[in-house]
Amino acid sequence: MLIGVLGGGQLGMMLAQAGKPLGHTFRFLDPSPESPASSEGEFVQGDYSDTRTLETFGRGLDLVTWEFENVPSSAVQVLSRRLPCFPGIALLEIAQDRLSEKTAYREIGLAPARHVPISSRADLQDGVGAIGLPCVLKTRRMGYDGKGQFVLRGRDDVEAAWRELGRAGQLILEEFLEFEFETSLIACRGKGGGIVFYPMPMNTHKGGILRLSRVGAGAEIEPELEHQARAAMAKLMDGMDYVGVLTFEFFVVRRGEGRAIIANEMAPRVHNSGHWTIEGARTSQFANHCLAITKAELGSTALLEPAAAMINIVGEQPDPSAVKSIPGATLHLYGKQPRPGRKLGHMTVTGTAESVDRAIALSRGLPGVMLD
Repeated sequence: MLIGVLGGGQLGMMLAQAGKPLGHTFRFLDPSPESPASSEGEFVQGDYSDTRTLETFGRGLDLVTWEFENVPSSAVQVLSRRLPCFPGIALLEIAQDRLSEKTAYREIGLAPARHVPISSRADLQDGVGAIGLPCVLKTRRMGYDGKGQFVLRGRDDVEAAWRELGRAGQLILEEFLEFEFETSLIACRGKGGGIVFYPMPMNTHKGGILRLSRVGAGAEIEPELEHQARAAMAKLMDGMDYVGVLTFEFFVVRRGEGRAIIANEMAPRVHNSGHWTIEGARTSQFANHCLAITKAELGSTALLEPAAAMINIVGEQPDPSAVKSIPGATLHLYGKQPRPGRKLGHMTVTGTAESVDRAIALSRGLPGVMLD
């Protein structure tokens, strides 16, 4: 099949790399001429809102998917008039609004952080009184990798937060959670309704950017928490007849003698915290997404070795020979020009819990690796 992908970033690039061995070809649409995916298939440069560009992009495609959740839903609406579009516009629109996300989480039995919608400075003043300090002001739309957020630690921060984010119009104020770690659940649902789940990793963020995902031995999540997350995700995916990969992100917090999960965000696409699946699982998240949207049988999500990890490379690139010298490590570079805060690639590591621990330790101090 000829698969159209809205977005030409590294996620699209890795979709194509997984889909080509399955017999598929790819066409990408992205406004940037320097998109990493442009080397992996046909490439259309243009704006997602331009009707002629969408017509050119859609000509001859068998179906359409996307690699980031902020693709304009209007583009999907235009394309869906004559092409199958997966995972589907309904959850895409929910995922583009943090308030809608939290409503959806509550409806499937997951607890989000306490929050209130904000549309004025007066709302913000009242919201801080209701939520308490510290708290986090966020844009409801377009925020990612820590962008569009402001942590308020005292009443004096209200004016600064409003100056920085008030122009966005629609905002949300959330409680600031003291969490033990972050985790995510990645699932893939096929056209026939079958769902496969990947093990939940322990995720580490610095500066709002994911730095490390650790899964398997040495990073086990309590079975009851994973069961709760899986049941909720299945309820949502089945209810919306979702097809493809979906990711839920959580904070893990202490509750009495045990732990609880607080739902944070969702992404209706393949996800950074699942990059470890390329070398670490029998079927990567990228391959399973391609299998799902083309109505093929989904592959096993089992780990190939007891443990795996993904280490993001951000801002600057390490010497590839230094990565190759780390036992069990594989380097993936995206072909991007370095700049602060930009994801340039990632390392995957597989092995035993002990060997993955050693590999992570050896990666510390490499350019682009920030784990502490």
